Amino acid sequence: MTPVTAVSPIKPWRPTRRDYIVQCGILVGSFFASYLVIENTGFAGRLPLVIFFGIFAITSLAILSGMKRGKEAAKDAVMAGAAYTGIFALLLPVASILWTVTSRGTAAIYSGFFTTDMSQDPFSSTLDVGGIKHALIGTIWLIVIALIISVPLGILTALYLTEIKGPGSALIRFLVQAMSGIPSIVAGLFIYSALISGTGRGFSGFMGALALSILMIPTVARTAEEVLKLVPPDLREAGLALGATQWKTVALVVIPAAKSGLVTAVILGVARIAGETAPLLFTTGGADDTNLNPFDGNMGSIPFYIWKALIDGSPEAASRAWAGIFILMLAVLALFALARFLSRAKIVK
Repeated sequence: MTPVTAVSPIKPWRPTRRDYIVQCGILVGSFFASYLVIENTGFAGRLPLVIFFGIFAITSLAILSGMKRGKEAAKDAVMAGAAYTGIFALLLPVASILWTVTSRGTAAIYSGFFTTDMSQDPFSSTLDVGGIKHALIGTIWLIVIALIISVPLGILTALYLTEIKGPGSALIRFLVQAMSGIPSIVAGLFIYSALISGTGRGFSGFMGALALSILMIPTVARTAEEVLKLVPPDLREAGLALGATQWKTVALVVIPAAKSGLVTAVILGVARIAGETAPLLFTTGGADDTNLNPFDGNMGSIPFYIWKALIDGSPEAASRAWAGIFILMLAVLALFALARFLSRAKIVK
């Protein structure tokens, strides 16, 4: 019998303090080298800087690793450097957007920004008058009405696809997926042509909410369907075994078990429609004064406020537009953060 020779385990490489210092020096040197290339060539902007920095840093780290630990270590350094560069390139535009919107959006916000509207002041007036009150009220009305219409339809559609699975389920699922890809302007044009043009009805917040509902229903339905699929079949079987009807099992067992996920579906639906502008141009008409009645008269909204401020063209109007973008960004980020928090909750408690 051939004796078995014991093989000592390979010890993982652990970088020393000197290695960290050298790597930091390489990164700093790569940055300055990239900056010099940008300054002395025709390239300009953040993207070329990131590209050249990634090339210089990956090449330098790969050469250093190859000289110290061999060919395989050099390959590993190339792949790790490419991954880190990709992450940095992904985060850079996000950070740039957040910084730009925050720095420019806070310039037009003052003590009365949320308690006044633009009915008495043009967008080109000084930044210490006028506000976004009318747009906030209009956006709240639009979202509330869209929720009342979309949430029952979306959740009932998801329940039909997951619990009933009756005739037409495949067709309904296909139509829901197709509706997810409808351009938002098409929803606005549909409501305008079907319910406003030639009917004697004018623009109103309710018409805008109908257009937003068309965009919100697919998001709620698809997300709710995926959440309901995560509910264990044992819960359904247990309810039926105790003598409950199918709908009683759904109402008392399935829906409570998927409650957090369904709330997440609703929040994602709201985030989907919060920044839509095109449908509102054809349905709400837009307004600069506060309208508390969503069923009569033109109604403002934050997206319309931003759009109108941008087309004004004056520096003051541009600052107001950035302020509206800042508020809208905070609202959407809060909704996604809340959805992320709820999605981590257990489906079954």
